Parts: sequence; C-alpha cells; structure tokens
Amino acid sequence: MKISAVIVLGFIILQGCGGKEDPGRTYMPDMQYSRAYETYADHDTLKAQGINYTAIPVKGTIKRGVSVPFALAKDKDGDSTNYVASKQVVNPMTALDADQLKEAERLYLVNCGICHGPKLDGNGPLYNDGKGPFAAAPKNLVTLDMPDGQMFYSITYGKNLMGSYASQLSTEQRWMVIDYIKSKKTPAAGTTATAATTTTTATTADTSAAKK
Repeated sequence: MKISAVIVLGFIILQGCGGKEDPGRTYMPDMQYSRAYETYADHDTLKAQGINYTAIPVKGTIKRGVSVPFALAKDKDGDSTNYVASKQVVNPMTALDADQLKEAERLYLVNCGICHGPKLDGNGPLYNDGKGPFAAAPKNLVTLDMPDGQMFYSITYGKNLMGSYASQLSTEQRWMVIDYIKSKKTPAAGTTATAATTTTTATTADTSAAKK
C-alpha cells in the first residue's frame, strides 16, 4: 500500500514539473513576459501593442542626479514662447575648474565636434569644407551670439536640423559644454578697439599731467 502511494506521488510530481508548454493563466503577463522598450522606439507602435509608455517624467518631479533643473518646456510646433523666454535663464555652472573645463571639452568633441568641428567653426567632418554629406556648414559657435539659456534650450530640445542631446548629456554636462563654447568665443566686434581707445586716452591724460 505504501509503495503504491509513493509511486502515485512520484507520478504527480513528474507531471507537475515538466511537459507543459502552456502554463495556463498568468496573473500579471507584463511582469512575466517582458516587452522591452527599445531606445527611440515609436510610441504609437508601442501603444498599438497595448504598451502605454510616454517617456515623460511626472509633472513637478526632478530626475535623480539633476541639481539644476530647466523649468521651460519644449514649445509646440509653430510657437517660440519658451525659446524666447530661455534667453533669461542664467547658466548655474559658470565657475568651472581646470578639470571640469577639460571634461567639458571632451564632451563637446564627442557630441558636438562631428558637426560644429573641433575648432567650433562649423567645419566638422560632416561638412568638411563642403566635401562632406552636409551641403551647408553648421553654425560657427566661435562667433555665435546666443545667450546661455537659449543655447541650453536648443541642446535640450533640438533646433532646426539639430536634434535633442538630452539623452546623451545630463543637465550639468549641457551647461558645462556651453561654458566650454563660451570660453572659445571671439570677443564682440569693437571690444578690442574700445579697450585700446580707453588705454590710449588714459595714457594721454597721464602724459599731460606729467608735463604740468
């Protein structure tokens, strides 16, 4: 009797452990059968599959590791309200030390140099003096006159032919790259001449005072 019971029990265990291709009903199928979200996947395609994912953070929240959030949202098509308002946003990371500036240069070369060039003159490999795939040269960042906040908006959301770099660069890294670009910026026209005139005037005044 005992032997028969052991045989029956063993048979039940073996049946329960294998041989089933269909496990039956699943309480939470999305947890058991993960449908991974691919980078740059089409959200409409995902929605058609029953996956409701917008990639938009909850309103009022700050992403982990972000200490200097950007309050302006991306403008809707045909609107430029926030783009214009971004002129007033001040760069919170202007006092970079030597190591940070070196890292900012590296970030620029990795992410921006292919278009704007290692010299920031718009002559990157994609333009290459007109011999590259780009028909027109990207912006010359050395002479570009644009406020820090507006540059940040453009890097974050993209502008014209340039796409967003928000997924490649953190908030702090974007501000650092802007600092690096501004450190290479050519002085505004007339600045040198004005300084020279001021120096000459001061020298003349000192000479006249000495003669007296």
